Amino acid sequence: MKNNNKIAIVSTSLGVGGAERFAGLLSMMLHDLGYEVHHIIILDYVDYEYKGALVNLGKLFADEKGIIRAVKKGKYIANYLSENDIQTIIDNRSRPTVTRELVTKWIYGNRKVYYFFHSSNLEMYLTNSVFWAKYIFGNANKLVCVSKAIEQKLQHNYQFTNTKTIYNPIVFPEIIHNKPIAIPEKYILFFGRLEEEVKNFTLLLQAFSKSKVYEKETKLLIIGDGSSKDFIVEKIKALQTENQVQVLPFQSSVLPYIQSAKCTILTSHFEGFPMSIIESLAAGIPVISVDCETGPKEIIQDKVNGLLVPNDDKKALAEAIKTMIEDENLYQICRKNAQKSVEHLSLTTISQQWKNLLEEQ
Repeated sequence: MKNNNKIAIVSTSLGVGGAERFAGLLSMMLHDLGYEVHHIIILDYVDYEYKGALVNLGKLFADEKGIIRAVKKGKYIANYLSENDIQTIIDNRSRPTVTRELVTKWIYGNRKVYYFFHSSNLEMYLTNSVFWAKYIFGNANKLVCVSKAIEQKLQHNYQFTNTKTIYNPIVFPEIIHNKPIAIPEKYILFFGRLEEEVKNFTLLLQAFSKSKVYEKETKLLIIGDGSSKDFIVEKIKALQTENQVQVLPFQSSVLPYIQSAKCTILTSHFEGFPMSIIESLAAGIPVISVDCETGPKEIIQDKVNGLLVPNDDKKALAEAIKTMIEDENLYQICRKNAQKSVEHLSLTTISQQWKNLLEEQ
């Protein structure tokens, strides 16, 4: 293969979030399948492992501002794709602006393009106008969704027919015996972006406080960076749980913290196919999650590999936290089933699905 062996993955960055972590994993899968991978990232954040060439537009145009920077980035992408004879693009960004995406559509030209949808909040990716959404994305090779519920929403709300669900893959980790230092002896873990409008830390902190599991020496550990860090710190103070909740910055290797946790927790208003859940289960750690739109109910089997509770229900979540800590029999059942519940998401399985998709005529 020549031209069709080259793939550009266009992402916001390679740092901080689940979509960005996925981009790194995708590059590894495609590289191992024999593709020549080119990462094009808009912002200068590189925390996750990846394979292939890296085009860091955030670093290249760090001194430019506003519309001039946007224009220069666009021209650079167009020239780079042309000069490297790249004919296949996987667009992993959020895409809420019609004008920008019309320009992007022109830059991509007649190449094969696959657009990714990581969240059920479609406004992060599409205009509310069905006409413009179909004009921009209707001729894409595929709109790839990370959950079946997102695919169904695209089909129902926009009448798209060029859709496909491919779940996020997971790497099954080795056991790490060294527990991180300066963390609680026993804790429930949240890790991810610190964004209240998505992750609903109000619910998390209120339910944890209400559960009173800290009276059983179980604390809450929050790991991540984001715009809501100060909000979270103030909420912890307001609930008078400063001694029960610890906040750490983003960790490039969060695995030791996952493997040392009693369980992990997710309280989002909405999701796509949350990497934090599958990473926890792959590490053999049960999960407590709200049944938000979308993702958790396609992964978690209630009382089998974790606990699934109604979304935004403080009382139900507090009870789930208490149950996971106090019901040792249930906990051991969930822990025993954790890894095998996500075996269908192995890199080998998901890689083959990508290979089949990319080779479709």
